[in-house]
Amino acid sequence: MKRLAILALAAALPLAAHAAGKTELTWYGHAAFVLKTPGGTVLAIDPWLSNPTSPDKEAAGKLEKVDFIIVTHAHADHVGDAVAIAKRTGAKLVGGFDLANALIQEGYPKEQATAMTSGNIGGTIALNDEVSVTIVPASHSSGIRKDGAPVSYGGNPTGALIHVKGGPTVYHTGDTDVTSDMKLVGDRWRIDYMLACIGGHFTMDPQGAATAAQLTRAKTVIPMHYGTFPLLKGTPDALEKAIKTARVNAKVAAMKIGETRTL
Repeated sequence: MKRLAILALAAALPLAAHAAGKTELTWYGHAAFVLKTPGGTVLAIDPWLSNPTSPDKEAAGKLEKVDFIIVTHAHADHVGDAVAIAKRTGAKLVGGFDLANALIQEGYPKEQATAMTSGNIGGTIALNDEVSVTIVPASHSSGIRKDGAPVSYGGNPTGALIHVKGGPTVYHTGDTDVTSDMKLVGDRWRIDYMLACIGGHFTMDPQGAATAAQLTRAKTVIPMHYGTFPLLKGTPDALEKAIKTARVNAKVAAMKIGETRTL
């Protein structure tokens, strides 16, 4: 009996370690992130891992495991390396239904871009027992342009709320201006981390992101989509100043490119 009790305790230890695990987030520059959950689910978000600020242009080919790829809209700097990663890893596409159809035309494997993991604004998609994704509005544009051809329809631009069971809710805003819709997002869900574009010109700037943090009541704001090109002039320092000036109750947690942070 004593031996059986010891064996039962030993078997339970890995489960306890798993329960105490943390979600990990890695930033690859621009709007590209990889999120790994305690249960081992790996999600690549807007995976332009070969963007100009990335120190490793071969990073996409080095990801050993990707289960899902979230793409917020059809612009090339957000679709990025999604097709290549999907073909190599079998990752399923998560995003707008029309975007999924457009990316199939660009080579995304059709069997990995089905209605099981694509949806529309307002829908929550259960990816597995641990992770679900809610598609929310973004104010931007979305179109695919390849080799100088006319722009083709890429579906509505979106943001994505990633819900980790027993863990954080992470809001990737996609490319967007601050909108009143963000208040409804914050009213409905607790936002632990908001990955917010701050570059300006094509998206909201630091002042807009500070207002977005206020509307969503995000606990922590991680700035993104800045510094990739000269036009994207917003900075984390400007975001922090804007948040303090507006007396927004949110922490700014700027990441270094290539950094992995425990959430």
